[in-house]
Amino acid sequence: MHKLSRTAKGTMVTGAAMAAALGLAVSPASAVTYTVSGSSSTGAITATATTPTLTDTTTGTKLTCTSSAATATVTNGSHGGTLGTINTVSWNTCKVGGITFSVAAQGTPWTLTGTAATTSAGVTAGTLTGVKATLSGLCNATFADPSGVGNGATLNVTYTNSTHTLAITGGTLKAYNVSGLCLGLINNNDLATYSAGYVVTPTTLNVVSP
Repeated sequence: MHKLSRTAKGTMVTGAAMAAALGLAVSPASAVTYTVSGSSSTGAITATATTPTLTDTTTGTKLTCTSSAATATVTNGSHGGTLGTINTVSWNTCKVGGITFSVAAQGTPWTLTGTAATTSAGVTAGTLTGVKATLSGLCNATFADPSGVGNGATLNVTYTNSTHTLAITGGTLKAYNVSGLCLGLINNNDLATYSAGYVVTPTTLNVVSP
């Protein structure tokens, strides 16, 4: 059996102590706590967006809807990162050119999480995880996470207190199970982005990090 020298032992102890110290230093700084106020008594909120757009960044194809509506749960009080859930999402009159598609959300609820401290302008950055949707019509496709069709994607979001708007600002989706008369507008493995600004009711909803 090999024995550790006194120097090696000392190095290991010092390294462990440094790791512990770094852990203590990093953990509190990386954990953001949020305070939510102005939601409904049950935490139920609704949101609507005008002209949300799914863009196939591989082909440049844009699917634009006249509107989208969502229901969510965001309760008042202190939150340690997870702010709430998006429970339902629907889209109205979605078209590529003159071709109409039906769009349906999959795998809800999606989770809304804060990722950074609220800015002085009242803007909180975060993510929406679990995002997945299907398109159907002359062309059919499923949009999910690039890691696999069974996984919901993670999209970047911001919530702005002054405009009570949840904006979806980035993140990547991928097309799977493409079939039908797609005419090369959407293809398997195409990457895509979704952009929308959902105005929240009640308009008193406020998110801050102390």
